[in-house]
Amino acid sequence: LQAGLSASYVLMDSWFTHAPWIAEVVRRKLHVIGMVKNDNKRYLVNGERLSLKELYAVAPRVEEKNRNILRLIRTQLAPGIPMVIVFVRHRSVKNEWLALLSTDLTLTAQEIIRTYRMRWDIEVFFKCTKTLLRLQKEFQGRSYDLLVSHTTVVFSRYILLAWQHRQSTDSRTFGGLFYLLCDEVGTLDWAIALQQLLELIQEVASKASKKLSSLIQRQLQQWIAALPSYIKAYLPISGCES
Repeated sequence: LQAGLSASYVLMDSWFTHAPWIAEVVRRKLHVIGMVKNDNKRYLVNGERLSLKELYAVAPRVEEKNRNILRLIRTQLAPGIPMVIVFVRHRSVKNEWLALLSTDLTLTAQEIIRTYRMRWDIEVFFKCTKTLLRLQKEFQGRSYDLLVSHTTVVFSRYILLAWQHRQSTDSRTFGGLFYLLCDEVGTLDWAIALQQLLELIQEVASKASKKLSSLIQRQLQQWIAALPSYIKAYLPISGCES
């Protein structure tokens, strides 16, 4: 998952955040962000091996406006995998907390939480394909080609439904097209744009008939004459005298 940041991440739930799996992902030059269970995993802090509950007890509190972020600590998952552990408030169970790990030590607590939230979209995707679009239920067989074809059809259905949903409910633009256009407009000085407009009108007038050209020139001069003086100062001399 490319999370809009400077690195790629593998998002894991608590069933998969074990040292061998994390070590293999890190070996492939990827980062892991995942939920952590309070099981037999041990974390190294100042030479001591601590459980998750013990780690929470020694982790410093986070002084932020967001009260859901409780604590954060840099540690190592035995056998020596550097990571950050963020403790967040459990929304459903009062006085309980959840723990998120990140092998990317440069991320803030909010960035770790925001990135992990993207995993929910993956869960929704699998739920929709299995329950609503009948993945594994509509067709059954032992042929590999049948399974690939069926999966492709189901995923294509989901893509069409997701696209239709976005068209009807989401006002965001596609990709970075909106921002690219904004940047392009931002670099275009308004004075230059006005000069280009005058040049375009002059070009149209030069290609028109003599009578129409004279009419365009008169209308243009009237428009220029009505402009404020501070705008006239930016116009080319030829545009004012023509």
